[in-house]
Amino acid sequence: MPQERNGGTGRTLRGRMARFLVRTRSRVPPGLRLVLGLLLIAGGIVGFLPVLGFWMIPLGVMVAALDVKPLVRRFRGDRRTPPKSD
Repeated sequence: MPQERNGGTGRTLRGRMARFLVRTRSRVPPGLRLVLGLLLIAGGIVGFLPVLGFWMIPLGVMVAALDVKPLVRRFRGDRRTPPKSD
C-alpha cells in the first residue's frame, strides 16, 4: 500500500472537511458562520442543479453546528447532559 505524504489529512473527504471546518472556525466570525451554514443547506436542497450539490447539506450542518452548543457536543461525541442548576 502506498503511504500518504501528508499524514492522511488532505486526501480523504473527512480530512478535507476537517480542514475546511478549522479554517472556517478561525477566519469567519461566529454570527456569519451560522448564516454561511444555512446558505450551504439551502444550496444543497437544490442539489439537482449543475453547480450545487447534495454534498452541501452535511457541510452546512457542520458549519452551522460550530455556533450551536448542543450540536457541537453531539458532533464531538459528548452525549452528557449539562448539569442542572437548582
